[in-house]
Amino acid sequence: MMQTVQTIVADLKDKPGALLPILHAIQNTLGYVPPEIVPTIAKALNLSRAEIHGVISFYHYFRDHAPGKKTVRICRAESCLAMSGKDLENHAKAKLGIDYHETTADGKFSLEPVYCLGNCACSPAIQIDNDVYGRVSNTDFDEILKEHSA
Repeated sequence: MMQTVQTIVADLKDKPGALLPILHAIQNTLGYVPPEIVPTIAKALNLSRAEIHGVISFYHYFRDHAPGKKTVRICRAESCLAMSGKDLENHAKAKLGIDYHETTADGKFSLEPVYCLGNCACSPAIQIDNDVYGRVSNTDFDEILKEHSA
C-alpha cells in the first residue's frame, strides 16, 4: 500500500493544487484514504497533517476506512424525495444498521447518498454497484439487498 501511495504522490505532487488529485487517485486505487498515509502526503506537499485531514473530512466523497464489498447509493434529489425517498432512506439505514458514509459490521455494504441517478421518471431510485433500480419500495429494497447478499 505504501509503495502505491508513494508512486501516486510522486507522480502528482508537482501539479498545481496537487492535494485533491492525489487524494482522488489514492481513493480510486485503494477504495479509501487510510489515515496512516496522511503524513506521507503532508511531507511531500509541505502541508500539515491537520490540513490534509481537514480536506479529507470536509469532502464527503473521501473515506478514511475501507468500503464495503458493495456500495448502496440512495438518490436524494428532489424527484426521489417527493416520491417517498426519505422513507426509503430511513428504511435502508434501519435495515443495514448504519448511516450514510458508514459500512456494515460484516463489511458487506457501505451506504452513500447521491444527488441524482438520472432515473427521475422512476423515483425513488437506488444504485448498488453498477445496477440502478427505480420505483423502489421498502419491500423492493429488502429483496434487492437479498439478491446482492448472495
